[in-house]
Amino acid sequence: MIIYNVTINVDDDVHHQWLKHMQKEHIPAVLSTGLFTGYRICRLLEVEDEGATYSIQYSLNSLTEYNAYREKHAPRLQKELLDKFKDKFTAFRTLLEVVE
Repeated sequence: MIIYNVTINVDDDVHHQWLKHMQKEHIPAVLSTGLFTGYRICRLLEVEDEGATYSIQYSLNSLTEYNAYREKHAPRLQKELLDKFKDKFTAFRTLLEVVE
């Protein structure tokens, strides 16, 4: 199994709006691609940065599915999030393979 992890730090002034958008719009749009088997939203508890920091973990069966997402869907979905929240968040992405 592959985990596509997106760690996001969100400004306090849009935190609740951003979380609602993720839960109601963005994550359902990602899942509607049919490439993911599930997801998890985690909030980091011990963070030195200002704002709220989350880890969104999307599960996939293979790297082939991840590559299809990255090529066909990620640019549009990431742009929509950037357009809506502009400079109110920072994100970095990691790809993990479940070993056990």
